[in-house]
Amino acid sequence: MHPAFSIVFFTTASGAGYGVLVMLGLLAALGQLPPDPIFGAVALGSALALITAGLLSSTLHLGRPERAWRAFSQWRSSWLSREGVAAIVTDAVAGVFGIDWVLLGRTEGVATAVAIAAAVCAIATVIATGMIYASLKPIPQWQSGYTVPGYIIYACMSGATLLYALQLISGQSARVTGIAALTGAAIGAVWKGATWRHNDTLAAPVSANDATGLPGGTVRSIEWPHTEENYVMKEMGYRIARKHAFKLRLFVQVCAFALPFVFIAAALLCGPIVAAICATFAVIAQAAGLLVERWLFFAEAKHVVAIYYGR
Repeated sequence: MHPAFSIVFFTTASGAGYGVLVMLGLLAALGQLPPDPIFGAVALGSALALITAGLLSSTLHLGRPERAWRAFSQWRSSWLSREGVAAIVTDAVAGVFGIDWVLLGRTEGVATAVAIAAAVCAIATVIATGMIYASLKPIPQWQSGYTVPGYIIYACMSGATLLYALQLISGQSARVTGIAALTGAAIGAVWKGATWRHNDTLAAPVSANDATGLPGGTVRSIEWPHTEENYVMKEMGYRIARKHAFKLRLFVQVCAFALPFVFIAAALLCGPIVAAICATFAVIAQAAGLLVERWLFFAEAKHVVAIYYGR
């Protein structure tokens, strides 16, 4: 599938924003939410800014962005619509959480319940995003048990890394968040490797016989349907050279998982200034790695329509 940067940025940025909300909910449940309202404004502001930027970016992929609001009416049957509804609910609950924490200075009682509710809504939104792709039967690389958990893992991982850096820069206690980010990087690396191994061994779900409706014998193409690339081939038959895919996968493993793991581990062992610098490097490396990871998520996916064109 052709990787549209607007969707790549959307799923990466909004995932990190929702991940921050999940981590804040976890800290609230553990009774370790920093009482500092200024930090609350920074943390929640960063999360909502990433979510909003991602959602606005996603509209650039639409042919008629001004009609995006109509997607909300199809929530009974469309995961895209459910994602939109969940995003609005999440923003509303996060807003109430912000009022409690930033304006009223409350981090316990009702504020804890609202923080946990915001985290649950954030997870639900990420699940809906993952299901948009996992529900597409013509793309076997997406319709697997790896897609939705992957979206959740990478969102929580990137959110924890970002929140860890924000806590250290603000002078907050951040050990729980650091351990969560470290664990997320390790789980993410394992999950991504398992996903790639699964996708690399997938057999074509249909054959040229199925594509042409001729069940018997062996179907082979004598002449291609088109003399040059058409819209279907550019969007659904996008190809990436194997050597480039290998290099990009290596980049993902190093930048999205390995380097953040090393930086976060160092931050947990160092003093506050060095720790903040290491955490910042972890955020930068992970952001670059996840952008490439999401680009590969689309570029390596193969729509079954490509079989008709001999791919």
